Amino acid sequence: MPLFAYKALKRGQVTSGQLEAPDRREALRLMDRMGLQPVKVSESGASSAPTSEAKAPAGKKKGKENGSAKAAKVEEEEIPDGPIKLKRADVVMFTEELSDMLAAGLQLEPALKAMEGRQELGNLKVVSLKLRQIVRDGNSFSNALNRVSPSFGPLYCSLAAAGEASGALDTILKRQAHYLKTLQELQGRVTLALIYPAFLMFSGIMVSIIFVTKLIPQLTALLESTPGAEMPTGAKILIALSGFFSKFWPVLLILILAVAVFFKAWKDAEKNKPAWDRIKLRLPLFGRVVEHRFFVQFLETMANLVGNGLPLLRALQLTRDATPNIHQREHLNEMIEMVGDGRSLSKSMIRSGIFPSLLIDMVAVGEQTGKIDKALQRAAVRYDKELNSSLQRIMALIMPAVLIIMALLIGTMAYLMITAIFQTINSLSGQ
Repeated sequence: MPLFAYKALKRGQVTSGQLEAPDRREALRLMDRMGLQPVKVSESGASSAPTSEAKAPAGKKKGKENGSAKAAKVEEEEIPDGPIKLKRADVVMFTEELSDMLAAGLQLEPALKAMEGRQELGNLKVVSLKLRQIVRDGNSFSNALNRVSPSFGPLYCSLAAAGEASGALDTILKRQAHYLKTLQELQGRVTLALIYPAFLMFSGIMVSIIFVTKLIPQLTALLESTPGAEMPTGAKILIALSGFFSKFWPVLLILILAVAVFFKAWKDAEKNKPAWDRIKLRLPLFGRVVEHRFFVQFLETMANLVGNGLPLLRALQLTRDATPNIHQREHLNEMIEMVGDGRSLSKSMIRSGIFPSLLIDMVAVGEQTGKIDKALQRAAVRYDKELNSSLQRIMALIMPAVLIIMALLIGTMAYLMITAIFQTINSLSGQ
């Protein structure tokens, strides 16, 4: 039977030795049962002495092998093939749980194994199982993350690699969890600011549809059945519009859907994405929100990466990859070239032309004091407040505007209907 030499961690101490196993996979399983976290495992030759396992009766040995094979088969069945897609909230939960366990003194593999038994983690149990298996086979944690789920992304994997190299994986994961939660809250605030105006507009449109398709046709039938009834001009226009929409609504619906599909196809085309991203930055009110959101994400990401020990150039490259706006990404490419040529971050920000002078000054001060990560974090906090102010201004302007527009639309229709009814009553009274 082959003999394997190993170097492993046990309770934070490095230990080495040899063990017999039919193959490397079984050797790793034996080490797992012994509570060893493998660092290096290599075959050192064949064992000359018969083992107790070899001396065992054939029936018992076969039964033991069948049991091991059955256990391995069960474990393999629990692990689905292919990468696993995770939500951002799941990535945050996984990062927080793992960083807490590592900070408590657990080694990586036992921490992942402990997470497998947590029923409340749901899909993350499978992720932990796959990660532990890949790490147990001798791969790095960052490589395992990259193979298990694309949701972790290159930025996350690079930070994990830095944590492994520096021995501060728990600290880096804790910072990464805070960073991911910050971005999640940022996205939530932007979405929340748009929900109420969208609800008001949807409600107003639905009420208008009910007026046009139900109430106005009933009023028209009532007025037409009344002898001598005369309708005001506004009511006649409203009734004509109601008839048009009632008759041609399928055509209008198809036209609206066609325009929506064409617009989506246009903005999703690779050649049009830069133009659409530029348009978003120039939209009234919303352009400022998009711009400030980019500032906050850029600063938070750079502070996280530089603070965790990544070189400035690599941090810029990862930040560029995490930036969704192609127009802004092109400016970051220019900054990467300038930093690669030896220029400072603040100088490259000036040349890019997309950052405000106050932000650049804060970064320049950080460069002079040697605490650029702290300066980036302070700037992120400041521009996060600016983003909140922009969102509050939008809410303060949009909600009254939507209410006024909906009130005018519905109020006008109601007024014309009531006027037509009263005019009909007056004409009948005159007869």
